Amino acid sequence: MCASYGLDGSGRRIPMPDDLPPMSEQGPQQLLAEWAAAWGGKANTSRTRKNGLTNLNPIIWQDADGERRLELAWWWLHVGGQPAKYTAFNSRDDALMSKWRRPFQHRAILPANWYFEGKKRWALPGGEIFGMAAIMAPRTVGDETTISYSLVTRAGVGEAATVITSRGDSRMPLVLPRDMHDDWLDPERPGDAELVTQVQHGSDEISRALTAA
Repeated sequence: MCASYGLDGSGRRIPMPDDLPPMSEQGPQQLLAEWAAAWGGKANTSRTRKNGLTNLNPIIWQDADGERRLELAWWWLHVGGQPAKYTAFNSRDDALMSKWRRPFQHRAILPANWYFEGKKRWALPGGEIFGMAAIMAPRTVGDETTISYSLVTRAGVGEAATVITSRGDSRMPLVLPRDMHDDWLDPERPGDAELVTQVQHGSDEISRALTAA
C-alpha cells in the first residue's frame, strides 16, 4: 500500500509543467504553495482522522464543461458521503470493475514527483512531476460536500517489482503518461474493462522509469 507521496518538500520552487494543466496557472500554484508550506509537500495516510480536516491533498479533475480543476481532497474514499468502513486509501487496478465500479466513473490525477513504498523513496531520474491515477467520490461534512479519493495501484514492474507487500505481491501507484490523462479525466469516458486494460499497458514505460533513491 502506498502510504505517502508528494511534491518535493525541500523548500525550493518546482517548475510546474505546462502539459499538466492547470498546475502552471497562478491560482493552482498558490494553492499548491500553501499546501506544501503547511505539510512539507507530503501527503501521508498517518494524518487521517475520521472527523478531522488534516488529510487534504491536491488532486486534478475535470468537470462536465471540460475544465480541469486543482482542489484539495480527502485521502480516504467515502461511500454514500461517509468514510468507507474498509481501508480505502488505495484501490487496486484489478478491482476497479468490481469493488470500485461506482467511483471508477469519477476519476482524478494526483500530481507528485515522488512516492514512498517499501521503505524507499521512488522518483523519475530527473525528478519530473508525474500524475498518479485516482478515483473519487463525494465527501459530506455537515452541510458541505467536498471530494474524497483513493490512489489506484497496479502490479509492480521494473525496479518496483522488488517491493513485496504483506500479501506477498508487488504493488506501486498507477502512474499515467501524459498522453493518457485526457481519457482518464474525461467525465464522458466510461470506467470500463477497456479503460482498465488501456491504462495498465499504457503505464508500463513510465512505471519502469521510476527508481528508488
